[in-house]
Amino acid sequence: MVTVSTDSATQLDAVRAEIARACKDAGRDAAEVTLVAVSKTHQAEQIEPVIAAGQRVFGENRVQEAKSKWPPLMAKHPGIALHLIGPLQSNKAKEAVALFTAIHSVDRPSLCEALAKEIVKQGRSPLLLVEINTGAEAQKAGVLPQDADAFLEKCRAAYGLTISGLMCIPPLDEAPGPHFALTAKIARRNGLKLLSMGMSADFVTAIQLGATHVRVGSAIFGERN
Repeated sequence: MVTVSTDSATQLDAVRAEIARACKDAGRDAAEVTLVAVSKTHQAEQIEPVIAAGQRVFGENRVQEAKSKWPPLMAKHPGIALHLIGPLQSNKAKEAVALFTAIHSVDRPSLCEALAKEIVKQGRSPLLLVEINTGAEAQKAGVLPQDADAFLEKCRAAYGLTISGLMCIPPLDEAPGPHFALTAKIARRNGLKLLSMGMSADFVTAIQLGATHVRVGSAIFGERN
């Protein structure tokens, strides 16, 4: 039996408390914010105590890594929601649609086409979020802010995809607030409800600016392996 008295479970409680405080300060209901515990690079034995502590939503960066560790955990613990928060190759769309409850990184026509095909074929409908490259960083995936409205329209009109929200990862060397605010602005004008914004270092700011999903890894699990 997995015990709950571990560092990760304690850290999970601390993160939950911080989310509750941030929501209270922002005049928001804490139920509006979903904590995505980022379990990338962490093995099943490190994840089990966090599941035992009641966490049911987890984030992974890579399809292959998620495939190697999550099916047994999901069979053992019903009700797990698995979110893909990293870049997705079009040739992994089939596996991603089969495994994930949500995909946060929709960002190009070829991926839209592959996802649309698999959603119809498999009869599964994961939540889809478009990644916005708010810092216009060449090394990062994501749609540029000035192209976002047209891309979102193309997702709907050309591929028949239902986009539920937006995701962003601000540049490391810049204040995150303006990037979160820009993402929220794009979401509002496109009628999108979900905002995947904020990680261990800045999720409080993200909540103040409307985040509905915060992706927290190191504050729960410690530094990555």
